[in-house]
Amino acid sequence: MTTTRIDDPADPRLSDYRDLTDTALRRVAEPAGGLYIAESAKVISRAVAAGHRPRSLLVQEKWLDDALPLAGDAPVYVVPDTVAEQVTGFAVHRGALAAMHRPALPDPAALLEGARTVVVLEDIVDHTNVGAAFRAAAALGAAAVLVSPRCGDPLYRRSVRVSMGTVFQVPWTRLPEWDAASPLFAAAGIHLAALALAEDAVPLDAFAAARPERLAVLMGSEGEGLSAAALAAADTIVTIPMAGGVDSLNVASAAAVALWALR
Repeated sequence: MTTTRIDDPADPRLSDYRDLTDTALRRVAEPAGGLYIAESAKVISRAVAAGHRPRSLLVQEKWLDDALPLAGDAPVYVVPDTVAEQVTGFAVHRGALAAMHRPALPDPAALLEGARTVVVLEDIVDHTNVGAAFRAAAALGAAAVLVSPRCGDPLYRRSVRVSMGTVFQVPWTRLPEWDAASPLFAAAGIHLAALALAEDAVPLDAFAAARPERLAVLMGSEGEGLSAAALAAADTIVTIPMAGGVDSLNVASAAAVALWALR
């Protein structure tokens, strides 16, 4: 490990952290170079504990002692507060960032094998919702989370922060498109329950009373809900009964309600 003070925001050693605004990172599913950014010593610690490796750390002076034990053999770049903000494009209130090597994703079939309850997130684009759904999955006993090809990145820094680091705790991977994904669930003997509005939908409480032994809970995007392909792949369409003229919940809230009812 080497510790280097850097006062120039244009220093090429800081290129992994440059202009990492929410808008810039939302444009891609996977940050270029096979990396993701972990923010705060607590989150970096959880990532390292999960076996993820830092490529480098960017640290403000007052947080150096907290960050050093997490670096392993990765270089640590110590910067003034103003430089950290100039480089990243946002105020780094939590004092430390790490450019982490992105681990290889497991095979979906391997995650489904033996799982009793899993969550599937289809095309959810808000990283806050992705992180909150992971937190619900961790708290309410889901064995894994599987995300669609166009779903937001669970390792995006906002997802990680909102999840309270549970994106490192709950196994996850990306699914192929539904024509290839649907047979994976069938082969594993997992019942697909799609949370959606439909005339023939089964109320959640009725479905939970006779829940299948092995189950995947499908959650759709914030605007359009589940795609036609996902609904066609589902074995049952399930709805959460509502009152007050409300027809739906935030997707992460709906995931928490469904997982609690099906626990």
